[in-house]
Amino acid sequence: MAEQVLVIGPSWVGDMILAQSLFKLLKQQRPDVEIDVAAPAWTLPLLERMLEVRVGIALPFRHGKFDLMARIRIGRELRDKHYDQAILLTNSLKSAILPFCANIPKRTGFAGELRYGLLNDIRPLDKAKLPKTVDRFAALAVGAGEDIPAELPEPALVASREHAFAALEKLGKPIPQTPVLALCPGAEYGPAKRWPAEYFAEVATWALAEGWEVWLFGSGKDVEVTRQIDALTANRCLDLGGKTSLAEAIDLMALSAAAVSNDSGLMHVAAALDLPLIALFGSSDPQHTPPMNADADILYLGLSCSPCFKRECPLGHFKCMRDMKPESIIEMLQKLKNS
Repeated sequence: MAEQVLVIGPSWVGDMILAQSLFKLLKQQRPDVEIDVAAPAWTLPLLERMLEVRVGIALPFRHGKFDLMARIRIGRELRDKHYDQAILLTNSLKSAILPFCANIPKRTGFAGELRYGLLNDIRPLDKAKLPKTVDRFAALAVGAGEDIPAELPEPALVASREHAFAALEKLGKPIPQTPVLALCPGAEYGPAKRWPAEYFAEVATWALAEGWEVWLFGSGKDVEVTRQIDALTANRCLDLGGKTSLAEAIDLMALSAAAVSNDSGLMHVAAALDLPLIALFGSSDPQHTPPMNADADILYLGLSCSPCFKRECPLGHFKCMRDMKPESIIEMLQKLKNS
């Protein structure tokens, strides 16, 4: 009988995509393993596009809530799955309750929040040795004390052109006949991770003049910035901010010829779709959560005050992003266009 592993997955889009490197590594090491992933319901469109995942299990827990009885109940409901191992990509105490109640014999995760007893394969987290989020995930796929491979498998989402065309039809838009530039101006964590809207608009204006279509991607929280960018280009972009589901955004982005993105979940989507990608880092650290694509171009000024990991610039000048001028991105896109 094939070994069965339950992964308790993260809640962020970017982290879930990075988790695919763990899934791939598990498959490399144990070819017959069956992987199920329990995570918030909105992550299921990502899991459905990962060939390594057998099934995604939607967790109903409210953000920041302990929900003890619900965790116990769902854990008990999963007992008949007879999982051999649980791997926890989250470091909270509450996330360890479900696999314990599911009677999973091997429960692997990093030490943290007094999880001793709930976990029985506890690993120390050496942040200096494992600086990247993806490294930390991968470390839970290998045996205790073992080193992770020097080269980790890259995430790779499977997209559907048919579903993308259906999404365009629903939006009343034709199938593009010229190259599409995807711009992702949002970043849920806060303004300090967002390149200025007027800079995105300058890049969009150049692309439109070069005969590209420009599509603006973002969630409902990004509607204001996508509208602003579209307005600055005389409403010549396709503004998708808040108008697509995550599943539709993935399929539509796969039609793009290139993407420019802040450090965000959509940046990791673009990387996992193997798009030519320019990733913009300011307050965050490209050594911690870089796009997992060897061909991605990362722009990071590395100022003395960065990375600060703050939601807003604590010094008020926002130089880490403002000093990253549109001309440099346009030059990179021009080279891509001519290649």
